[in-house]
Amino acid sequence: MPKLATPLTDIAPRNAKAKDKPYKLTDGGGLYLLVNPDGARYWRMDYRFGDARKTLALGKYPDVSLADARARRTAARKSLAEGIDPGQVKKDEKRIAGEFAAQTFEKLARDWHTNKLASWHPTTAKDTIRRLEADIFPQIGALPIADITHQQMIAALRKIEERGSQEVAHRVKATCAKIFSYANQQGIRNQNPAADLKDVLKPVQAGHFGAITADELPAFLAAMLKNDARLFMPTRIALRLMMLIFVRTSELIETPWSEIDLEAGTWVIPWQRMKRGKLTVNPDKTNHHVPLSHQALALLRELHTMTGGNEFLFPNQRDHQKPMSNGAILMALKRMGYQNKMTGHGFRALAMSTIKERLGYRHEVVDRQLAHAQKDKVASAYDRALFLEERKKMMQDWADYLDTIAAGGNVIHGKFRAA
Repeated sequence: MPKLATPLTDIAPRNAKAKDKPYKLTDGGGLYLLVNPDGARYWRMDYRFGDARKTLALGKYPDVSLADARARRTAARKSLAEGIDPGQVKKDEKRIAGEFAAQTFEKLARDWHTNKLASWHPTTAKDTIRRLEADIFPQIGALPIADITHQQMIAALRKIEERGSQEVAHRVKATCAKIFSYANQQGIRNQNPAADLKDVLKPVQAGHFGAITADELPAFLAAMLKNDARLFMPTRIALRLMMLIFVRTSELIETPWSEIDLEAGTWVIPWQRMKRGKLTVNPDKTNHHVPLSHQALALLRELHTMTGGNEFLFPNQRDHQKPMSNGAILMALKRMGYQNKMTGHGFRALAMSTIKERLGYRHEVVDRQLAHAQKDKVASAYDRALFLEERKKMMQDWADYLDTIAAGGNVIHGKFRAA
């Protein structure tokens, strides 16, 4: 009959001294404390599984106390009673822990980003990863996604708020919530700490794009004509076209010459370039007709003599294979002294209000020219058919109105009639 080991007391492992050779302090049930010559003390458990004799490491003393070591021995013996090798269980747990640690927020974010590329516009893809790389990855990117807490998520978003970018903070929060959700769908469980931060971030203050009023038009047109800002001619033409045709900034600067028919005096923007045509769900596949006034057509013909050999109306100065930078219009307005007073979108707001109030055109006609979304698809098709001729006249009236203002003429409030 084997000799029963006397259970250890708490003081025994504490006072165990190093010797010339390793030795054991036995507690029973296969558990013992291994004391090495360097003084390090390790809990071990010897056991048999099948025909094999094995040893299970249970931790280092004093990090693992005598009571903890006994609890681990009990768990191991329970596994043995169920026909499970506790050593293999430990290996599996270690492997899973390694996989768990490898599933960092940055890794899952980049996986999610790659998965979305096919359904995104290139600009969306670029902006999304840029924001994550700038604001989120440095804060929580290296952490296992399942370990990220609400406090860590909030701290990362607060840094964005601290520089005054409340809207960006809200956008990044929404992006992070999608990444956490993606991880959950991949079987990598997490709390999704970005999903319910409704009252933590500062609210985004409702604001408007900078836009001058109709009363400020004379001074603005005079500044464009005087050109104290010394803008290049293509940039000046871009500003004048924005004023005359008030399309979205990207719709103008990304225009290829192939869309313009200078002989017929027509311009049709393919639906793929329009804002609603870029939607991934139910895109509006309607080409947008831009009626060209005599003044707009003259500017385009002048521009063609400068950039007609390029793909785009407004080629990038550094790389003519690309269009003008999206910030070029804002920079030009800044040099004119209109920073925060006027924007690319401001030309659209100015046209909408002035054409309705001073030229007397109906909201529906101006709205259709602005290519705003129509809720009723049937009404949308009807509007396009009905308003095109009226829009042609409106665009010419608008151009004549601007010429009259620029010339210092008196314009009667109400329906404008060109001389």
